[in-house]
Amino acid sequence: MSSDPQASSAPRTTPPDSGGGGNVIALLVIASCQLMVVLDITIVNIALPDIQRSLDFSTTSLAWVVNAYTLTFGGLLLLGGRAGDILGRRRVFIFGVLLFVLASLLGGLAQNEGQLLSARALQGVGGAIASPTSLALISTTFREGPERNRAFGVFAAVSAGGGAIGLLAGGVLVEWLNWRWVLFVNVPIGLLIALATPRWIRESERHPGNFDIIGALTATAGMVLLVYGFIRAAQEGWRDTLTLCSFAAAVVLLVAFVMIEKRSRQPITPLHMFADRNRAGTYGIMLCLAAAIFGMFFFLTLFVQNVLDFSPLATGFAFLPVSAVIAVGAGLASRFLPIYGPKPFMVGGAILAAIGLGWLTLTDVHSTYAGSVLGPMLVFSLGMGMEFVSLTLMALSNVPTEETGAASGLLNATQQVGGSLGLSILVTMFGTASTNEAEKQIPRFLSQATPAEHRIFERTGQLPGSWGDEVLTAGASAAFVMAAIFTVLAALIAIVVIQVRPSDLERLKGGPPLPQG
Repeated sequence: MSSDPQASSAPRTTPPDSGGGGNVIALLVIASCQLMVVLDITIVNIALPDIQRSLDFSTTSLAWVVNAYTLTFGGLLLLGGRAGDILGRRRVFIFGVLLFVLASLLGGLAQNEGQLLSARALQGVGGAIASPTSLALISTTFREGPERNRAFGVFAAVSAGGGAIGLLAGGVLVEWLNWRWVLFVNVPIGLLIALATPRWIRESERHPGNFDIIGALTATAGMVLLVYGFIRAAQEGWRDTLTLCSFAAAVVLLVAFVMIEKRSRQPITPLHMFADRNRAGTYGIMLCLAAAIFGMFFFLTLFVQNVLDFSPLATGFAFLPVSAVIAVGAGLASRFLPIYGPKPFMVGGAILAAIGLGWLTLTDVHSTYAGSVLGPMLVFSLGMGMEFVSLTLMALSNVPTEETGAASGLLNATQQVGGSLGLSILVTMFGTASTNEAEKQIPRFLSQATPAEHRIFERTGQLPGSWGDEVLTAGASAAFVMAAIFTVLAALIAIVVIQVRPSDLERLKGGPPLPQG
């Protein structure tokens, strides 16, 4: 069978019958893999101070403990999705999980920063192989309709809530053991997933084709350089030579990627996917929302630890309600999608997220967790739970079975790249606002500081105590404003672009597609 998208005019998305209990375990295996991959983005955040002391990272290089994973993960997701289509999704899924396990073990054993960063990059490769394949496996394991809707709901809740769970797990492991266990913990979990997969998940049909290596390399290099350019801009400024060169090279490579895909008989990313306005809109919405959720976790973690003086463990527990409310939002969306369709949840979820982020802009140094953080965090999380189910279903709607890996890989890629790009933009906003606030606080500090405090400030350049809290809070508030703008943009895309057809509603109810007229 050809992998040419034109070879199939109708999607083939109904898997063979399977026992209900087997499907429950299969979903548990798939969701566990996604949770392991997603939470690894945040689980190291709480461990960063311990990693810095243990391996002598500089403050600048410490950021690459997170970036090395995110860059390779986001950059290689398209290739991972395509590999599952061609080689068989179960086979590729197991390989990705085992590669992730090996990289986690090497990272936990690292003795210097080079070893740790290499291991983190290798983790990203494993995650890029396993994550899009796990999403595609849902399409080949669960029947279209309510059964698949529930499976997507669980998957979306795990994807959206994994960041909060990672913060909790990181706090527990760092406080009770040490930083190395934020990596070691993946080893037994990953091995159990790899052992259970052949027993509970069927192999998908293989679709002969080529890997489009040139397309994969240009896409990966282009996205990596684009993300690096934004990260560099946040650190060195927009006029930095290397920043400008990174952006220029990224544009050249991404334009070359589009030209290659247009001419390829078996492209890694079939460009006709973007011809569907719903799918194109879905990718745009995911790009905006990923920027918002990455920023929310990053800046709230800083605020809770540095301004509210929470311990790593307390910080982890502070974010625990996020996962619970995301699960509630995902459950509501899964239940009512067949009745109302995905558009109301796309629009409503983005608006709730914008309200939550707008509320967070009101935090100041006198704020408390219960009074100023918990409420907006819950509103934001409810919206995100509704969003992720709707986006996942819409992204894979009307996609032929042989292309579900590419479609899911593209959805994951927009999430990771959107998160990385968005976070770097938010960090730039944070830097500008905190610098302006520091200019106000430094004279006040110097007029009241003791000689000893003067000497410490001259050596470190850091404002202590309440002066530093004012600077951090001002920067975080500015970042939340930008994050709220991203969510408003997502709502506008949903309102203007998304169109739910009668056939889409019929498919969500588990019936045959209505004829298109």
